[in-house]
Amino acid sequence: MEEKTRRILMTICGVLIISVSVGMFKFSVFGLDPFQVLSHGIWMTLPEGFLDYGTAYAILNLLMLIAIFFADKSKIGLGTWINIFLLGYVVEFSVGTFDMLIPAPSLAVRIVFLVIGIVTMCFGVSIYFTADMGVSTYDAVALILSEKKNWKFQICRISSDLFCTVVGFALGATAGIGTVVTACFMGPLIAFFKRTIADPLRYGKK
Repeated sequence: MEEKTRRILMTICGVLIISVSVGMFKFSVFGLDPFQVLSHGIWMTLPEGFLDYGTAYAILNLLMLIAIFFADKSKIGLGTWINIFLLGYVVEFSVGTFDMLIPAPSLAVRIVFLVIGIVTMCFGVSIYFTADMGVSTYDAVALILSEKKNWKFQICRISSDLFCTVVGFALGATAGIGTVVTACFMGPLIAFFKRTIADPLRYGKK
């Protein structure tokens, strides 16, 4: 397969995996991932019925995109636009599907959805990071800090995740054990999947 085609497929698949995993987070009711906590918190401050979540999410990302353009426009690409205009709607569709298939999930089922959601999200992020065709505005924050300040990516990611969690929770969004676990471990898990799966997928086994 041609490398550019492989990178495009990795980007699309990575974002779709992330979208479904966010839906799993919401369905588990153990708290959203950190950036979703922030975006939900901001959305909840708007007048009821003013905007659906997918549209509000897109607008927030467009505002962040302006800042990313001036900070490091090399981070903007196909993955960025798919995140902005697709992720929020796929999340809503995923949650609706899970609610329809499992209308009254037990605690055990919710825990399974939480664990799978965390792992698949980290896997999806590693796939589209490695494709190097642009990242989401939020993911760009930790990458830019890491590259420009020469700080470890894991530390930058954990710091930005904790910031989003605190601010989003203060605005009224749901934060729970899943949010805390993700904020503390998402950076290391992304690095693990990138090293063991995403890099070999793009560059081949060394």
